[in-house]
Amino acid sequence: MAYNIPDRSIRICADRGGTFCDLHASYPDPENPEERKEIVIKLLSQDPGNYSDAPTEGIRRVLETITGQKIPRNSVLKTDKIDYIRLSTTVATNALLERKGHKHALLITRGFKDLLLIGNQSRPRIFDLNIRRPSPLYSTVVEVDERVTLVGYTSDPQAEEHAILFSQDGNIKKAYSGKGWDGQGYAEGPGDIVRGISGEAVRILKRPGHLVDANVVKRDLQRLYDEGYRSLAIVFVHSYTFPDHERLVGDLARSIGFTQVSESAQLLPMIKMVPRGVSSTADAYLTPILRDYLDGFFKGFDEKLRGGHVSGARVEFMGSDGGLVDLDNFSGLKSILSGPAGGVVGYALTSWDPKKKYPIIGLDVGGTSTDVSRFDGRYEVVYETTTAGVTIQSPQLDVNTVAAGGGSCLTFRNGLFLAGPESAAAEPGPACYRKGGPLAVTDANLLLGRLIPDYFPKIFGKSEEEPLDVDASRVAFERLAKEINASHDGELSLDEVVYGFIKVANETMCRPIRALTEARGHATSKHILASFGGAGGQHACEIASLLGIRTILIHRYSSILSAYGLALADRVYELQEPCSTFYTANNKASLIDRLNKLTNDVETELKRQGFEEKRIHVERMLNMRFEGTDTALMVLAAPDGIEDYEAAFYRAYRSEFGFVLETKSIIVDDIKVRGIGRTFDNLGESVYSEVDRLTTNQVDESKADSRSSVYFDHVGRVEHTPVFLLDKLSVGDTLVGPAMIIDQTQTIVLVPGARAVLTSKHLYITLDSKGGDSAD
Repeated sequence: MAYNIPDRSIRICADRGGTFCDLHASYPDPENPEERKEIVIKLLSQDPGNYSDAPTEGIRRVLETITGQKIPRNSVLKTDKIDYIRLSTTVATNALLERKGHKHALLITRGFKDLLLIGNQSRPRIFDLNIRRPSPLYSTVVEVDERVTLVGYTSDPQAEEHAILFSQDGNIKKAYSGKGWDGQGYAEGPGDIVRGISGEAVRILKRPGHLVDANVVKRDLQRLYDEGYRSLAIVFVHSYTFPDHERLVGDLARSIGFTQVSESAQLLPMIKMVPRGVSSTADAYLTPILRDYLDGFFKGFDEKLRGGHVSGARVEFMGSDGGLVDLDNFSGLKSILSGPAGGVVGYALTSWDPKKKYPIIGLDVGGTSTDVSRFDGRYEVVYETTTAGVTIQSPQLDVNTVAAGGGSCLTFRNGLFLAGPESAAAEPGPACYRKGGPLAVTDANLLLGRLIPDYFPKIFGKSEEEPLDVDASRVAFERLAKEINASHDGELSLDEVVYGFIKVANETMCRPIRALTEARGHATSKHILASFGGAGGQHACEIASLLGIRTILIHRYSSILSAYGLALADRVYELQEPCSTFYTANNKASLIDRLNKLTNDVETELKRQGFEEKRIHVERMLNMRFEGTDTALMVLAAPDGIEDYEAAFYRAYRSEFGFVLETKSIIVDDIKVRGIGRTFDNLGESVYSEVDRLTTNQVDESKADSRSSVYFDHVGRVEHTPVFLLDKLSVGDTLVGPAMIIDQTQTIVLVPGARAVLTSKHLYITLDSKGGDSAD
């Protein structure tokens, strides 16, 4: 039946993970246009025999379902009915992990050719007998004969007194008078003196301008172009405060025809040349791959989609820092954590109560990996991370990832049960996917009865219409169990072997949680566990028990929460400038003035994007460190209107390291303003308040949809475990484990002794004092 859906009314969010692509869509109810209906679609991320791009195929199914009209596969999709499409993608992440990025060249200041290869001398695996250093991302290096330096030296105890002073218009008022000055000129030696963005005095020793005239740089660039290079990373010394030389060479490269030019100062104008340089090479390595993917994505739609907000539906992308960005601002560097970020936003906004302030651990158990994060009222952001051996300087949500998910391969080596790090991925997938794949965690859950084929989506096999293959999993596990029993004394049953692998996977998933809590001084047991991801419901109770956590939240859309989080996410625009000044009473006014200017620019941009002033929230931050140290913390002042950054820095430093350096001066390396355009007003009552007022109703086992044999730790097989359908339960209904709760996209295992209350949006699960295990 065809429905009359208004133009620009369908909102679609798609999260393309390593194994599954999840979509959440909402549209006006045809019978009550004031209300919106929601639909959820889940499909394999890769299925080349049936479609070339999973998000495009998912959107086709969404439009077909909502409009009631048949839309053939591979046809160009019309976007008249679409309000927006929001995407998070792991394309760039996978390209980095698999080293399948774009060939590019590095342009760097002469004399620093090997700087990024040398790196920062860290040795994270110093006791390994066979250390293999990851190869650099760039393919070749070209040195550019340019050079600038900073006037003075950084450890001068009288740096402010000796520094060059500039007037408002940039002219020199007072020459440098510190160590190395010979009493002549403005600085320690010859060269033009200019004021950098950070306020530091920059001495220009050699400009690339005269070399351009001599065609030296142009000749080198043309040679690279003729050799097939189309992507460049440009990294010059001190460009964070003086980006002119990078800009000059970048413009020349674009005029020759380079399609991707990543200038380090434009990407992230922060001090530290090594991480800034590696970040630029990562951007040059990944952005072309991302652009190629997006070009293919846009080919599946009419031309209006690329026009964006001007002529039709707009496309927005989830950035690594949890904010939405448009196509022009989306790059490889900003997309490395695009996938997990949607899930963090989803659980944070649906689980946090600003009154009760319970800290939350997010556990995203996907097909390929498990992502863990923490939320305590504000997103935890890190500015330097290492992914696949590459240290990147870019704001990202603090997400710890471990290679243990539903698709993690199960092996027995040297007497050890192993879960991961290898993954069966979506193609061929676990053994039960009917494509000849290896044994994986999904196979273990299937044999233990924690997945029931009759309720699982029938999307497998060549026809995409077959159920999970239990026999394939059993045959493979029986073969493995025979090998295990032959290697040691005693006989383990098949269930004990299979559950042994689940225990290993659970412990692997607990490891990053402890790193985010106990390792940072937070009591793990004081947290709420928000479990999501396709496999989260099968492991949540046991992981909470291992960690001493008593309360678990599982959202109705937990298996597609990364896609649902896109629907809740805010538009973000931020500006950052280097600073390099001491934080003193005399300097605070000038720092506030610079923050005010950036705030005005950020608010202007968000208003241009269509946000009213009341929907704009601004965060003003200083990147601060103690003099003589190199560990800076991005500090947000307390929301009291005073903006006492010194007190906030002391609190943050003590929390992170357990002490403060009372006698050291504080240096501000950067100033940053993050503007947030709110896309919604509120999400209504919190789940905790709802539970407090609910009248609960114990559900009788006779209302179970079916019964199934399920294996539980300590208890063994419970042959007649009741299976309840989530859609058939009502708000206030209460279940006590052992039980299974299932809907079209997720399976939730309720261990013996656990109690689950259904609220309007969550399953609120509490474990008894024995961790939910009544057998102890």
